[in-house]
Amino acid sequence: MRHAGAAALDQLEPLLAQLRPLEGLQERSRGIFYRKGRAFLHFHEDPKGLFADVRDASGAGFERIDVTAPAGQAQLLRTAAARAMG
Repeated sequence: MRHAGAAALDQLEPLLAQLRPLEGLQERSRGIFYRKGRAFLHFHEDPKGLFADVRDASGAGFERIDVTAPAGQAQLLRTAAARAMG
């Protein structure tokens, strides 16, 4: 699974626009977000769809969320908002 390229990020632009205002997140490059100087959220693409890796609640690793469909995008927004505040 490779990091999302420009075309994939174009598809996710509405989602990215909703992530950018979350307090505590900094988008260092398109689609790659940091929190407190540490990688927090980024995107991947593969033949199965588009995926987000968001820092898990323990802070030790990442949780992968399928963001191909609107339901997964909504889940990512909820998860990222909750963890960005923590």
